[in-house]
Amino acid sequence: MVFKRLMQAMGVGGPSVETVPANPNCRPGGQLEGRIQVAGGDHAVDVSYVALGLVTRVEVESGDADYDTNQEFGRRQVTRGFRLEPGQRYDIPFRFEVPWETPLTDLYGQHLHGMTMGLRTELEVARAVDSGDLDAVAVHPLPAQERLLEALLRLGFRFARADVERGHIYGVRQSLPFYQEIEFHPAPQYARAINQLEVTFVTDPQQVQVVLEIDKRGGVFTEGRDAFGRFTVDHATVDRTDWAAQLDGWLRQSIQRRGLFF
Repeated sequence: MVFKRLMQAMGVGGPSVETVPANPNCRPGGQLEGRIQVAGGDHAVDVSYVALGLVTRVEVESGDADYDTNQEFGRRQVTRGFRLEPGQRYDIPFRFEVPWETPLTDLYGQHLHGMTMGLRTELEVARAVDSGDLDAVAVHPLPAQERLLEALLRLGFRFARADVERGHIYGVRQSLPFYQEIEFHPAPQYARAINQLEVTFVTDPQQVQVVLEIDKRGGVFTEGRDAFGRFTVDHATVDRTDWAAQLDGWLRQSIQRRGLFF
């Protein structure tokens, strides 16, 4: 998708911007490439900068009220100031580095319900900023993330939805001000003990920190509680482990410790 918006601050006859990604598909730690075309209007203007940023929808907990907001991250300035003459076209190639912690939006060609991700172009003229529409971006899992998600699907878990929450996870090295939770319905063999399973990936160039949260069912004399697991997966060695067996073992141990049996 491309956008073309007139600079609101410049009124009729101001410059317009069109952003065309070469490929809207990417992975965390990868790149998005394309071109930004700025077209001059009826009069010359001085463009202060053109910048790009990824935008996702983030859930914010604030006291008793929860709300969603658009959060920009990974912002990059792609050009310095330049003079744009009437009718002139200024073509800007870009290469945008996708942050390693970027939330996932697609798995096996299917969009993850609940996720929004887009590339937004911003242009400033005479201290007036125009933020254009979002060009949709699809973020696919890295091999290490894919192996873990595949293992859950092999165990029988079913994807429910995904969201992004503002905040930091205790004890996890995290650079972005939010994290993604991918929620699964329990596999049949765990359904008596688990309401849902949530998976969070916090990724860097060497490894993926994986956080698992189990929402456990309460029994007749017990209260339902959450249980957490955390481990690290190296990008280089992810294929050396049977992750379905590893996850099954952890889930069973965690459930049995709470006295909730299958």
